[in-house]
Amino acid sequence: MGVVVVGAGMAGVACAVELTAAGVPVRVLDRGRAVGGRMASRRIEGRPVDIGAAYFTVRDPEFAEVVGRWRSAGLARPWTSELAVLGDASRERSAGPVRWAAPGGLRSLVRDLASGLDVTLEHEVAHVGPGPVVDGEPADIVVLAMPDPQALQLVDPSSAAAAQLTGREWRPLIAVAAGWESRRWDPLPAAFVNDNPVLSLVADDGDRRGDAAPVLVLHSTADVAREHDAAPDGAIPPMLDMLRRLLDVGVPPTWTHAHRWRFASPAGKREVDFHLGDDGIALAGDGWGTSKVETAWRSGTLLARAIAARIGP
Repeated sequence: MGVVVVGAGMAGVACAVELTAAGVPVRVLDRGRAVGGRMASRRIEGRPVDIGAAYFTVRDPEFAEVVGRWRSAGLARPWTSELAVLGDASRERSAGPVRWAAPGGLRSLVRDLASGLDVTLEHEVAHVGPGPVVDGEPADIVVLAMPDPQALQLVDPSSAAAAQLTGREWRPLIAVAAGWESRRWDPLPAAFVNDNPVLSLVADDGDRRGDAAPVLVLHSTADVAREHDAAPDGAIPPMLDMLRRLLDVGVPPTWTHAHRWRFASPAGKREVDFHLGDDGIALAGDGWGTSKVETAWRSGTLLARAIAARIGP
């Protein structure tokens, strides 16, 4: 029967890659039109714009090997080790680890990992039950690689998986991409916006992509995302107004695009990397550990090894 992975983001694809390497049959199902999950890129005005994760960092030695292959292939590039910190009347610097970006958008990295896998897109899964079964079809193991609230909708409320998925808040976010005729701001790879009621992050998409396009991507606070959940475009004016206050970008953009993420990131972290239940239902993703791209890769990879050890090729 093999393993069914529901969710073709970084965690689900990494899990499928590792299972395939171990000789375990696996297929990946996703309701979206493309792989990537929250490592999403949208093509706007002829170029990809990252509207999900802003960047990724590298600490795990095995993940570093994967990133090294992406770098050699021209798919990933070290971007910046310093981000700004913006306040109402201040601009400071915050040093940290190297943040990595992708010239073709972060989605391109997941697409590269998924090459050669059995992936079915635009497939909506309705129910995952013990056995395990996916919409009535049996499997050896079913992996739910997605935010907790989405996984919770698929499993029985009384299941062991449901017990793992309840009781933790997930923060929403609205990402607004905006483009200008020319660059209207001082050099700025990206900036955290602390203690601000509207914005949480500003990223220079032309800088991280390496093509110098005059495009910024703004991340809202959770409160703004909740306020404009039903109509994300309504968040564009207050987010641009706050941008003008912080960066003095007085000229309106020539285009904008808003994308809502209802479950952008978990509040808090878990101390374990994944869940593999006796009922055959497994859970993985960036919600297992700290909310990072690397966490998602590690969660899916380690879960795959546990599955291979349980059921073998």
